[in-house]
Amino acid sequence: MPSLDRSVTFRKYRFLVDPEVYFPAEDTFLFADHLSVGLNETVMDMGTGCGFFAILSAEKASDVLAVDINPRAVACTRKNVVQNSVGTKVETFVGDLFNPIRSGVGFDLILFNAPYLPVEVDEGDAWIQMAWAGGSDGRCVIERFIDQVPNYLSKEGRVLLMQSTLSSPEATLRRFKKQGLNPRIIAEEHCFFEKIALIEASRK
Repeated sequence: MPSLDRSVTFRKYRFLVDPEVYFPAEDTFLFADHLSVGLNETVMDMGTGCGFFAILSAEKASDVLAVDINPRAVACTRKNVVQNSVGTKVETFVGDLFNPIRSGVGFDLILFNAPYLPVEVDEGDAWIQMAWAGGSDGRCVIERFIDQVPNYLSKEGRVLLMQSTLSSPEATLRRFKKQGLNPRIIAEEHCFFEKIALIEASRK
């Protein structure tokens, strides 16, 4: 893997970012500003990227599991976990959504800054495109995630999902309800040609 010559600092943490990994942007910081982790909760950071949310969550969580389909992202996260001294709390896996995780493992909080832009991923394109390309309507990955996520939540577990108005937050709310969860939009922000929305869905 090439040397990581890009970095970003947030609060007390410094994150190295591989060129083939999503660089933290407006959606990352909006998400982080509304990320609340309870003491000793178990957390899954889906699509972890450089490990941004996984490392923030480790401040209070008892255990954090970070997953990404991009092996470069997982390698990047591992470097940042060591650099930020949270290695005893964060475990990493390469995989497509929940494939690496045994069904029935219940997390108190599952985080996902999803690929939400209406863009197709062309065969052979770079790993980085998978961080934002959500298919023709932007909902390909979002809907697969929502359909599976109830199987990985604890009895009082909750989900935080970031997406764009270009990929219909209203459809996301309806799909969460169909899966028996109670969703609501907890934050929004205008960003260039779109509005980004952070959605919370819980069992309560």
